[in-house]
Amino acid sequence: MSWIYLVIAGLFEVAFTSCIGKVKETTGSEMYWWLTGFLISMSISMYLLIKATQILPIGTAYAVWTGIGAVGTVLAGILISKEPATVWRMFFIVTLIGSIIGLKVVSH
Repeated sequence: MSWIYLVIAGLFEVAFTSCIGKVKETTGSEMYWWLTGFLISMSISMYLLIKATQILPIGTAYAVWTGIGAVGTVLAGILISKEPATVWRMFFIVTLIGSIIGLKVVSH
């Protein structure tokens, strides 16, 4: 169950980093909606990360959480914000995913 908490926490990390990008792009009341989304997503992500670390080692959990967030944020940027998907970017995303899977395999 703790791995499920960790994956969901990582997805909420993608949500709050995406909200950060929208906060800087918008003004007025729309900015406050994105800021609210950021605060809610961050709170949920941190809560689930804490739940996951009650069972999983903190080093593994944190590395997987940030890895999910990093990969998810880059993919969201490519798919939603039309950021470039160069060969090297994709290579390092695949390398990062392999590292995340490796941490899960070797953790207790």
